[in-house]
Amino acid sequence: MSGGGRPTRRAALAAAALAAAAAACDKYGDEGAEPDPPESTPPSSGGGAPGERPSKAPPLARTSEIPVGGGKVFKDEKVVVTQPEKGDFKGFSAVCTHQGCTVRDVSDGTINCPCHGSRFSVADASVTDGPAPRALAPRGIDVTGNAIRLT
Repeated sequence: MSGGGRPTRRAALAAAALAAAAAACDKYGDEGAEPDPPESTPPSSGGGAPGERPSKAPPLARTSEIPVGGGKVFKDEKVVVTQPEKGDFKGFSAVCTHQGCTVRDVSDGTINCPCHGSRFSVADASVTDGPAPRALAPRGIDVTGNAIRLT
């Protein structure tokens, strides 16, 4: 410090550099590793990949709750589960890619957004009617027996 009780410019710059380094460590960990990837994972229509452990999450729904050719929206989890063909279950984000509204329902083979009328296919969540610019993101599900769980 200088005689006036204030830190020198060099000390202030060193403190700022130290604070920036500490923030980087908080963001990337001690070894500079990248942050974890987003939680979204590809959908599953079965018990997962060979050797993969089944999900320990509580059941989201029973298979009997998801109609063939339709689906069900789970607003709290922001996921929609569809069954385009008997025994083929798919999971997608319930957040519309247009302006982030939660989709309302599934009917007549489409997942429907109430905000601006976007519709998405129950088979692959591709846009069937805009203004949504892209498909709903896939969400990982595990179907074991008659239980459907998020992965």
